[in-house]
Amino acid sequence: MIRAVMVINTQGKHRLAKFYDFQPVEKQQELIRSIYGVLCSRAENVSNFIEADSIFGPDTRLVYKHFATLYFVFVFDSCENELAMLDLIQVFVETLDRCFKNVCELDIVFNFNKMHTILDEIVVGGQVMETSSEQVMKAVDEITRLEKSSNAMSIVPKSISGRQGR
Repeated sequence: MIRAVMVINTQGKHRLAKFYDFQPVEKQQELIRSIYGVLCSRAENVSNFIEADSIFGPDTRLVYKHFATLYFVFVFDSCENELAMLDLIQVFVETLDRCFKNVCELDIVFNFNKMHTILDEIVVGGQVMETSSEQVMKAVDEITRLEKSSNAMSIVPKSISGRQGR
């Protein structure tokens, strides 16, 4: 099971933190700080896989990928495959790239809801739901289209709203 997904910038500010098992806010912040401490102290030529037992408890692993100014981090237990999680990060980033045309940190900051929508199409309740960037984009485009059409509709048509009951 995936326990958490995070996007942290190189200054240690989290841009996304989604925990799939309950953690109090204070504990979440502590975990993010601990993970950032580990990530920023690692050399670039080492593995992207980390045993996270000391941070999250027993049977926990962490995989990350560093793109530009962002670390994309997945925390998971031994039921998940490390290489599959690394590939899932790639799917997440590719989908963000397709959505924002060369995603950057500002895209993530100003389009927070869309990033959550993308992640929710990939992972639900800590379980992987979709591994195809193309399928995720289709779902996100459909959600966006439905949101636009529902915003365009009025609850009471203007031609009726001026009339009193007859």
